[in-house]
Amino acid sequence: MSGTIHPITMPKWGLAMTEGLLAAWTAAEGARIEPGTEIVDIETSKITNALESQVAGTLRRRVAEEGQTLPVGALLGVVVEGEVAEAELDRFIAAFQAEAAAAAESAAPPPEPKIVQAGGRAIRALVTGEGDGTPVVLIHGFGGDLNNWLFTQPALTGRSVNSIDLPGHGGSSKDVGAGDLAALSGAVLAYMDAAGIARAHLVGHSLGGAVALSLALDAPERVASATLIAPAGLGAEINGGYIDGFITAQKRKDLKPHLEALFADPELVTRDLVEDVLKYKRLDGVDAALKAIAGSVFPGGRQAVSLRDRLGTLKVPVQVVWGTADAILPAAHADGLPAAIAVHRFDGKGHMVHMEAAAEVNRLIGDFVAAH
Repeated sequence: MSGTIHPITMPKWGLAMTEGLLAAWTAAEGARIEPGTEIVDIETSKITNALESQVAGTLRRRVAEEGQTLPVGALLGVVVEGEVAEAELDRFIAAFQAEAAAAAESAAPPPEPKIVQAGGRAIRALVTGEGDGTPVVLIHGFGGDLNNWLFTQPALTGRSVNSIDLPGHGGSSKDVGAGDLAALSGAVLAYMDAAGIARAHLVGHSLGGAVALSLALDAPERVASATLIAPAGLGAEINGGYIDGFITAQKRKDLKPHLEALFADPELVTRDLVEDVLKYKRLDGVDAALKAIAGSVFPGGRQAVSLRDRLGTLKVPVQVVWGTADAILPAAHADGLPAAIAVHRFDGKGHMVHMEAAAEVNRLIGDFVAAH
């Protein structure tokens, strides 16, 4: 054998993911594959996404078939660099499948979120990873929760990674206080104190981006870097119809269009995702919490606070990531920022750009964290 065989396997998107549905092959057998080439669409209980190749070569064999539900780590196909005989390819596939089956039987259960008492509130957090690196804290957006980082959290290594539910969201306390940026930022600091995190890299999406930026400005000694993904806080405009519609929707047919607006490709939204959000919205205290936050941060369908004028005082490295097809917060809010702030735009991606372009955004986050 003079070539190299690369297995393409069912990814683990989210720490609770145990299996995925091979929805569609997007690369043909015999096709030339490069790093970043979309090979197959995978549907999970949360979202459908494209699996990108990490290697170059030829897609020699599509092992799994469309419509199959397979465990994480199962062999989907093989990419070959160079020359490999068919018999050698057959032996590789048989051995790999046998090893994957054995590994699945002995796999450890995924980590579970825990409740941390922080500043008088219960904050739900999922903590993964280990190492000496400065910890990362992931902060979701309005109406989201720690599951919004299912593609991001497993990709960050060499340190502890903490994805948290903001007050009013997920499994955290529904007490949001004034519901403004100060209250939400204070809750993140309280969590860091309770978790023994003196300093962290912050990664914030949407409302969470404004929270991260607020902390970088007000408590720079606690922030090693900040990655802001489609952040609020950089302009007045926001899709007020989305905010109002998300709050008021009580049925699947009413909520689904608003969730679809988060993505450039509405087909990424699964039925299970809609049902999960509906379950959250029916929890006691959620309606009042969302209304309090919206009334303080997004009154009248506008952003109450712009942090743009304070960017010149930043003492923390900051980068901004945005999808040009964002239908919630205008990507134009990334224009005209100080030169020290790196801006990365993804053409044709929506508000959930860290899910729609997960591999590329994860690389940006990982490189930025490693550099600071």
